[in-house]
Amino acid sequence: MIENKKVFVFDDNTDILDLCTIILEDAGYDIKTSSTSNDIVDQVMAYMPDIIFMDNWLPDIGGMDATKALKADPLLKSIPVIYFSANNDVKSLADQAGADGYLSKPFDIEELEIIIQKHLTI
Repeated sequence: MIENKKVFVFDDNTDILDLCTIILEDAGYDIKTSSTSNDIVDQVMAYMPDIIFMDNWLPDIGGMDATKALKADPLLKSIPVIYFSANNDVKSLADQAGADGYLSKPFDIEELEIIIQKHLTI
């Protein structure tokens, strides 16, 4: 049996976390969510996802610093981080954070799946 790809979603909005869980589980992914960027490296280490979605407005250290912390870690830096935010400047924020891509909110289900497939087909 093929092991499901693992997706980790960080967002302080529980509605978004619930929505992502439903969409991604339905598409056959294993998903873990967190509403905080506390101990970001430890959280990601414990799950070792194939891809991460990172909200900009996270409590604690925020999405930008959380992404930078992941990209600075030798064991985690190769995991694609997709920045997602309702901010008009999400592309610029993603670039500043060192993310591998970005997704504007609100997003549609198709966009979400396309981005995951693009970053997991390497």
